[in-house]
Order: sequence, then structure tokens, then C-alpha cells
Amino acid sequence: MIQPQIGPEQSLRRDAMSVLAHTPTERIAACLDALEIPAHQVVRQPERGLVMVRGRIGGDGAPFNLGEASVSRAAVRLVSGEVGFGYVLGRDGEKARLIALCDALIQSESFKSEIEQAVVAPLRRERDAALAEQAAETAATRVDFYTLVRGEN
Repeated sequence: MIQPQIGPEQSLRRDAMSVLAHTPTERIAACLDALEIPAHQVVRQPERGLVMVRGRIGGDGAPFNLGEASVSRAAVRLVSGEVGFGYVLGRDGEKARLIALCDALIQSESFKSEIEQAVVAPLRRERDAALAEQAAETAATRVDFYTLVRGEN
């Protein structure tokens, strides 16, 4: 399957949404509290719903419906017109709203670099450090198995 080409703007938003989706709500709120957030309105109040999760057996298997997962979503509009969307697995509507706010701010030329430096970059560093720590803990328990070949053929 051919992947469509995305521009740097979309790439920045996608990377930021990935970081924010894996960050606890309290950390996002703490980072945003340190900033002067412009006036905005919630276009779509946080709401919960279900999505069907599809699976495959093996890499080439036919897709099948695995089950349903809870999802929360929200939409926020800045007074300057940018609209941000937030989707998150689970039932955390406040996290979806904060992600939508960050998405709208990332689209604004006035706030893009500030959000990247004050919110996304520190949260990315925290996530990378946590993943590195987890990898180190996992590597410490690694066991190498050696097979001895018997001389009988």
C-alpha cells in the first residue's frame, strides 16, 4: 500500500499528537498552565464512544473484528480560527480536550514554537527517558541460550 506524502506541518501535528496521547492528563495540564493560553471555545464537548478494533492473524491474514474499545474525542477553536481535534483511547474527556487545544495551538503560527518547546518537547523527553529505562530493565533480565552440538551425526 502506498502511503500518501505528508507535509512538515502535518508531520509536526502527528508527532505532537502521538506524544500527547501517551502522556498522563495531569502532565499535559501542568505544561499548559505555565503558558498564556489564548481565548478559545470548545466546539465539541468531550464525548465518549466506541470504535471497532480490527485484527489480523499473521501478516497476511484476513482482517476480523477483534472487539470494541472506548474512545474520547473533543474539538476546540481558537479565536483566530484554528480548530484542533483530540482523540484518545479510554474515557478521559479532559485529556481529549487538552489534546484538541494543543492541536489548535500547534496550527497557530503565533503559538506553534511555544507549544513545541514548552509542552511537546519536555513531554517527549520524559517519554523517551521512560522507554529507555524500561528497555534497560528488560535488557538486565535477558538470558542468552546456547545450544551445544553433539558430536554424533
